[in-house]
Amino acid sequence: MAAINKHVSGDGKTSYRVRVRLKGYPVQTATFSRLTDAKRWAQDTESAIREGRHFKTAEAKKHTLADLVDRYIKDVLPTKPKQAPAQRPQLERWKAELGSYALADVTSALIVECRDKLSTEPTPRGELRSPATVVRYMAALSHAFTIAANEWQWLEDSPMRKVKKPKESRGRVRFLDDGERTKLLAACKESSNPWLYPCVILALSTVGCGKPN
Repeated sequence: MAAINKHVSGDGKTSYRVRVRLKGYPVQTATFSRLTDAKRWAQDTESAIREGRHFKTAEAKKHTLADLVDRYIKDVLPTKPKQAPAQRPQLERWKAELGSYALADVTSALIVECRDKLSTEPTPRGELRSPATVVRYMAALSHAFTIAANEWQWLEDSPMRKVKKPKESRGRVRFLDDGERTKLLAACKESSNPWLYPCVILALSTVGCGKPN
């Protein structure tokens, strides 16, 4: 049940203090300047507690993204010795960008802004990060959010679920020029393996490199 108490200060200002008390749960309190806001908060809080949503939200408001990164680096990265050297600076970068935000306020839109910044700003070497590198930055943060939601109960869900990864390049496809193809076939003819030359001829024909010299 919710109880709302009216209070008038010495300077004549009115406020409304709300106490929501449900059996088996800690008492929740808040103060508002308008009675309508107090009633709405009481109703929303009671519903959220009954549906199991309230305390997850409370944890998300209590902890910042900096808290998440610090705990992940301290507790989780030591269990990933191969990935730790690369992921630590990646996580520190997210902390520098969004560390001051409460987890409840870290939205997909904020992450998208940082993702795009990673893609477009030059590195200290003056180069742009590849899509694959940006994906690795995102993967490090995504796993931290997953741990925070599933194991620490700091979040109800990860905001990374709605963020698209940059498309990674399929890599460069290169064909042999005439001179390279001639040298390759000559080397194959000199091989002690009698099957090498015909196999290479077949491979060159299959990938459409043209007739051998």
